[in-house]
Amino acid sequence: MSIKIQDLTVTFKNGVTAVNHADLLIPGGIYGLLGENGAGKTTLMRVLTTVLKPTGGNVTIDGMLYSEGNYEKIQKKIGYLPQEIDLYPQLTVRECLEYMGELSGVEKTECKKRIDKYLEKTSLAEHQKKKMRQLSGGMKRRVGLVQALLNEPDFLIVDEPTTGLDPEERIRIRNLLVDFAEDRTVLFSTHVVEDLAATCNQLAVMKKGEFLFAGNVRDLLNAAKGHVWSCHVEEDWMARKLEEKYHISAKQYTDRGMQLRLISERRPGIECEPCEATLEDAYIYMTNEF
Repeated sequence: MSIKIQDLTVTFKNGVTAVNHADLLIPGGIYGLLGENGAGKTTLMRVLTTVLKPTGGNVTIDGMLYSEGNYEKIQKKIGYLPQEIDLYPQLTVRECLEYMGELSGVEKTECKKRIDKYLEKTSLAEHQKKKMRQLSGGMKRRVGLVQALLNEPDFLIVDEPTTGLDPEERIRIRNLLVDFAEDRTVLFSTHVVEDLAATCNQLAVMKKGEFLFAGNVRDLLNAAKGHVWSCHVEEDWMARKLEEKYHISAKQYTDRGMQLRLISERRPGIECEPCEATLEDAYIYMTNEF
């Protein structure tokens, strides 16, 4: 399963272009989509889920063109977890999932098996009799993910799936997505770099409707090689001064004072040492001008 995006453009009636002549090939497995809020990620996903018709360009899924005549066939191949989700507050978790499974055309007995399986995998089994309105934001995200998985889609699109989850829940959801992607395609959109570092080796970096990078994580890390530096300062005011001049990817208190990771095109004009780039360093380097 692969998705090909060619010269895709989305311009709204107010004249704002959210996706600007974008080209991208999404292969099988987990593919990361990384970008700040407003980068165009959600607009792109609305196109990929057939919710939004593009202004120009085209998209194909395994060679099938995204067109109104094919939308029904495409929708059967897709599962989607949107960033904002509000599923039937008066229904219990199980009732909600049974209803969503019915809407997706999943046979009742098979739907029950899948609900049981995914409730266990997302640690929701003990909460299945609660009404949706009683759930925390993190629990609602997990129910939303289960509904996206019920039709066992060939192409799963998840928008910020770990928002509102505690560290253990985030790890559990990431592992679930990795397992699910073994023979499918998962587009994992987030601004949390750590989630992608733990799940995928292919990603795209999006900013202002364009792709700044698309490819292997290793290549993105190599792009930042030689531009990441570590230094120590004794006082907080010294750290703030450096933040005015350099992009800071991390700060940590140590017995030598505060340790900073600086992203800089050239060696900073302070005592520092080069260090290995993390994915977060590389993302900051890629998305900022120097």
